[in-house]
Amino acid sequence: MENPVLIFGAGDLGMQALDIFRRNNVLVYGFLDDHAELHGKEFGEVSVLGNTDDTNYLNIIGSKCEAFIAIGERSVRERLVESLNEEYKNMPVNAIHDSAVISGMASIGHGNLIAARATIGARTVVGHHCLVQTGAIIDTSAIVGDFVTIGAGAIVNDRVTLADGVFIGSGAVIVAGIQVGKNARIGAGSVVVENVPAGATYFGNPARKI
Repeated sequence: MENPVLIFGAGDLGMQALDIFRRNNVLVYGFLDDHAELHGKEFGEVSVLGNTDDTNYLNIIGSKCEAFIAIGERSVRERLVESLNEEYKNMPVNAIHDSAVISGMASIGHGNLIAARATIGARTVVGHHCLVQTGAIIDTSAIVGDFVTIGAGAIVNDRVTLADGVFIGSGAVIVAGIQVGKNARIGAGSVVVENVPAGATYFGNPARKI
């Protein structure tokens, strides 16, 4: 990556993204964050420059700078991505930890955070703007939609389909072949052995609707 990166969000995800970019020798231009109390603060010598709608910085995205959205709240992430796509004709870049293992036969979209020791198997397709946290495993031939969050240590087995907006809690296990519907939520540590309908929340071992 030739251009520096502007990170949207100076919280925990922002620090995670900063670490990933630094490990990959990518210069981070600064942070944008809507919490005014963070403005002017430095994290690892990288400053919080202003709000996420500050046109002084948004206008340099594309020609001089790349963007990465490091905000956990999905609705906010979606809004910022839409703004960057439509108003600035920019697609956020990926932040992929150097210890992640991604098959050369896998397909990865844009704007994803792939954390330390995450594994993505052969013929798996990951969409755009997903968060795949530390040590998560996505096995062979899985399909992951857009804006999906997969928590630390979660295991998504082979041939699983996760629709757009799905949330998988830390340590959850999705057994092979399961389909999880749009915007469904799986609680931490759950073991999912049946298909999950759109918008549902499942928890437990075996996971049941709550």
